[in-house]
Amino acid sequence: MSAVVAERGADGMGAPQMRADTGRAGSGRVRAWISDVWVLTRRNLIHVRREPQQLSDVTIQPVLFTLLFIYIFGSAMVLPGGGSYKQFALAGMLTMNLTTSTVGTAIGLSMDLSTGVISRLRTLPMAQGAILVGRSISDLLAAILCGAMVAATGLAIGWRPDAGVFAVLGGFAVAVLFSYALTWFNACLGMAAKSPEAAQGMVMLIMFPLAFVSNVFSPTQGMPSWLATIANWNPVSAVASACRTLFGNPNPSAAIHAWPMQHPVAAALGWSALILVLCVPLAGRLYRHRTVA
Repeated sequence: MSAVVAERGADGMGAPQMRADTGRAGSGRVRAWISDVWVLTRRNLIHVRREPQQLSDVTIQPVLFTLLFIYIFGSAMVLPGGGSYKQFALAGMLTMNLTTSTVGTAIGLSMDLSTGVISRLRTLPMAQGAILVGRSISDLLAAILCGAMVAATGLAIGWRPDAGVFAVLGGFAVAVLFSYALTWFNACLGMAAKSPEAAQGMVMLIMFPLAFVSNVFSPTQGMPSWLATIANWNPVSAVASACRTLFGNPNPSAAIHAWPMQHPVAAALGWSALILVLCVPLAGRLYRHRTVA
């Protein structure tokens, strides 16, 4: 206290000086938090470099799924209103691969908890929230790689967007944002599970129905009415329809009167925002609960 009084007496500007010090301290904390996030993001990236097979779900799997589903379903699929199935399917493949690739978030976090890695990180002088954020950023980079692999595969087999560059980039951005939101949802599942095996089971039970009961592979017009209603309100359907709209590709769902199918871009962004708003704070609470001494 005497130091503050002496400083105030020396320049007559005590209060402003204290506010400036507080501002510098605040900016220092922000820089330290960013540094912690980068260190943990880099840790995850180093693990990938040492075990490149970890990237199989965002490199090899997207290529295989895109080729298999387009050529298997494409030989028999007739789209309502006409159009090429290849042009229709690419957005669905992008959405499906980005959805299922988030499974690794839950398994990875659950493994770190069960093997004591998180406990060791907690002993370090670092922001604890950076552990989850660092994981989410490394998974975001993996999602971008996954999207690039799907796009490259599609271009190689003849897919072409019929829209401007910024609209196409916007379609990829919508899909990657949704994938990022799902990483936080899966982070919650990973920390709620008691083991990596349980985490994998929980995520598969949710992610695969979410990806398949949708318009990813085929239009929902041919489904039973009750199943079509579920599919039309499925967030995955909104993202796939948003990508088709932004890519300028065939989108039979635009003829469906359900609100998400009439406004797919707004619906996709709304679902992503809702998942983030709910799951980011929930992930923080679950983390504190699992790591309490």
